Amino acid sequence: MLYREAGQFKASYQEDAQIFPIRQDRIGFFALMAVVFLVVPFAASEYWLQAILIPVLIFSLAALGLNILTGYAGQLSLGSAAFMAVGAFATYNFMLRIDGIPFLVAMLLGGLCAAGVGILFGLPSLRIKGFYLAVATLAAQFFIVWALVKFPWFSNYSSSGVISAQTVNIFGYAFVTPQAKYLLTLAIVTVLALAAKNMVRSTTGRKWMAVRDMDVAAEVIGIRLMRTKLQAFAVSSFYCGVAGALYAYTYLGTVEPEGFNLDLSFKILFMIIIGGVGSILGSFLGSAFIVLLPIFLNVVLHSAVGAALPAGFGSSLELMIFGALIIFFLIVEPHGMARLWQIGKEKLRLWPFPH
Repeated sequence: MLYREAGQFKASYQEDAQIFPIRQDRIGFFALMAVVFLVVPFAASEYWLQAILIPVLIFSLAALGLNILTGYAGQLSLGSAAFMAVGAFATYNFMLRIDGIPFLVAMLLGGLCAAGVGILFGLPSLRIKGFYLAVATLAAQFFIVWALVKFPWFSNYSSSGVISAQTVNIFGYAFVTPQAKYLLTLAIVTVLALAAKNMVRSTTGRKWMAVRDMDVAAEVIGIRLMRTKLQAFAVSSFYCGVAGALYAYTYLGTVEPEGFNLDLSFKILFMIIIGGVGSILGSFLGSAFIVLLPIFLNVVLHSAVGAALPAGFGSSLELMIFGALIIFFLIVEPHGMARLWQIGKEKLRLWPFPH
């Protein structure tokens, strides 16, 4: 009864084109923003902020970038972690070699560098698609990590290849505490998520979805395939690059090639599959699921049968249960957690009447 739009009239095109056209959604969104900005930083412990909430936000941004490319534009990619690495190393080098450059400017430039690399590796999408395009982007994953290791200039000639990230300083304030890093990450992710939400509702987003659904028909009606596909690669890589910079500066505290390996690319892919392909909300839900489920399984197993498990078996059992849960979830709802949320909202709108 509470989630009904009866009596909510729209008197202009601007009102009809709002991100949240239903009043209850707007109230819920602003209430959520108030909680995560004003309550969580002071109520959550340092462990929750640094080890759970910050990585959830960063992975959500990376999954959002991949969702733009794969979910909305229909171009498969397995090189998300490589584009994150480009953003992280570019941000580090901009801050190292340009004296006094603000962190936000360096991060944006790092994202633009990742966008340029994404365009370069997106060129094969003009000729190939599907599995073959995924293999082409997989080559980007190996090549970029190899280049970062092979050329020591990127890591400032560090013998180990692991370099400490500079202190994030914005307008004279150093972001060194978990609360400050969380708020910075949250603010950047919120702005970029709202920008993505508007982007996919614009003409650009409609072109991406037309190419995804049937590229031949899209070309017939006048959509330029080359420009549209490369634009999707650029925007997706920019989001991944910014996520990589945040991953290095607000989570890891180091900039190293091994932090952006192939496992991370697959993890981001699983996030959009579980959360929902072609959904902004699904990127956040999938990220929370992937990050929180292993922690939950670890706590449950060790509290239940932790003492009886032999050494090393506990971690293997966690991986097996984790994989089984993912497979089960995909069988039950192949459209992801975002679809479950949508079904729940539809049932609320009709309750108590039969659906």
